[in-house]
Amino acid sequence: MADNIKVEEVDAVAPPPRARVSDAEEAAPRAERTRDYLDGFLAQKPEGTAAGQPGGAVYDGIIEALKDIYDPEIPVNIYDLGLIYGVEVSDDGHAAVTMTLTTPHCPVAESMPTEVELRVGSVPGVGAVDVNLVWDPPWDPMKMSDEARLELGML
Repeated sequence: MADNIKVEEVDAVAPPPRARVSDAEEAAPRAERTRDYLDGFLAQKPEGTAAGQPGGAVYDGIIEALKDIYDPEIPVNIYDLGLIYGVEVSDDGHAAVTMTLTTPHCPVAESMPTEVELRVGSVPGVGAVDVNLVWDPPWDPMKMSDEARLELGML
């Protein structure tokens, strides 16, 4: 096997040629710089969030109002408890809240939707309020926020 390997001794190896900017300029004519595609984007003013969208004043006010309502059997607000499935606010201030309860036989099944309607209706910018009580999908503890789970010792 040693017969197949040839060994050659050298004193030095020539360094490879280095690329130069001047070489690139000579190879191709200098192209004119086109307008940066980000210029228009960066010049735009940020769009304001609509009041009824998440991050808007009315929507956030509704969420805060819902966080002030507590389930009488569980020391956690109904929003963090996961009982609120959706909040929609139209441009004219009509709010629709879709919610559920922990069980259909909940003792506050009659009073809780009314309290939600009153609290949401008191938010500035809200006109009419519809509260839709649904049972599908059913509530389960996985719908709770991490804060609620921590409060109840489930984390």
